Amino acid sequence: MDIMMLQEVMTAPKQIMFREIPVPEPGADQVLVKIMKIGVCGSDIHVYHGTHPFTSYPVTQGHEVSAKVVSCGANVTQFREGQKVTIEPQVYCGKCYPCTHGKYNLCEELKVMGFQTTGTASEYFAVDASKVTPLPEGMTFNEGAMIEPLAVTVHAAKRFPEIEGAKVAILGAGPIGILLAQSCKALGAEAVLITDVSDYRLELARKCGADFAFNTLHKDFGEAMVESFGPDKADVIYDCAGNDITMGQAIKYARKGSTIILVAVFGKMATVDLAVLNDHELDLNTTMMYRHEDYVDAIRLVGEGKIQLKPLMSKHFAFKDYLSAYQYIDDNRETTMKVLIDVDESED
Repeated sequence: MDIMMLQEVMTAPKQIMFREIPVPEPGADQVLVKIMKIGVCGSDIHVYHGTHPFTSYPVTQGHEVSAKVVSCGANVTQFREGQKVTIEPQVYCGKCYPCTHGKYNLCEELKVMGFQTTGTASEYFAVDASKVTPLPEGMTFNEGAMIEPLAVTVHAAKRFPEIEGAKVAILGAGPIGILLAQSCKALGAEAVLITDVSDYRLELARKCGADFAFNTLHKDFGEAMVESFGPDKADVIYDCAGNDITMGQAIKYARKGSTIILVAVFGKMATVDLAVLNDHELDLNTTMMYRHEDYVDAIRLVGEGKIQLKPLMSKHFAFKDYLSAYQYIDDNRETTMKVLIDVDESED
């Protein structure tokens, strides 16, 4: 007789149900894990509102996750029962040009668990061993569920190869902006300036190590950079807000010949001043998710005490209260950073 488990399904925008399905059997190259914690991210919120361009319904969510190994397939020898792990949620073909040239995060057929394929929002989950990354025993499951967004920002920081010793400006002090500020500092940046229109978020960014924090409702971004770094301003500007205003600020005030990196996803077609971008010979670059080495670095930097995750944990919800988590986020947009779903409430 099959052992049953609960699985979350978003059947339509703002509608979540739970269904009982059999606990999966791991294939020969798979690992069966018990899901512990799931983080809710901005892209999940887009799915909740029906505005994610690449997700259809029904969909089981969950891509920021920590888990515990239950059993391994016949060919899997690198994991043991009870081991703490996280999952890298990219599903890629392995055959296209990006995949065969070390950039599988840009796979031509890329799917992401929780968006275009089944996510981890269930009590148990069977996954290819190649997508499982061990966590240190000393790391909490709450921290483990935040390695995925941290890997995003570690990858983004490394997209500016001269990050060591750099003066960095970040537009947007949401979870990704604050994690990016920490990632840049952890990878050797000299100083980090972060801006936002929320004093609450800016104060949290300061507590997490940002050297300078300015509210651009009251301080011009160009003035903030000069005040922070002097007339040479920043070496690199990261846009973690993703709108015409912030990208416009970046292009207008960047030091000539410097670099802008777009981290955020634009919600609509952008209208920006490419004439100034061209005239100032600015490098406009982008960043997309992460690769395994970014997970490894993220875990290492947390272990070395260079990244603080706990200050960004806003609230916990029980697995069956998944819908309430989204409602809470909608009602507390400014003060909410990372909401965690406790699939298993027995451990932190």
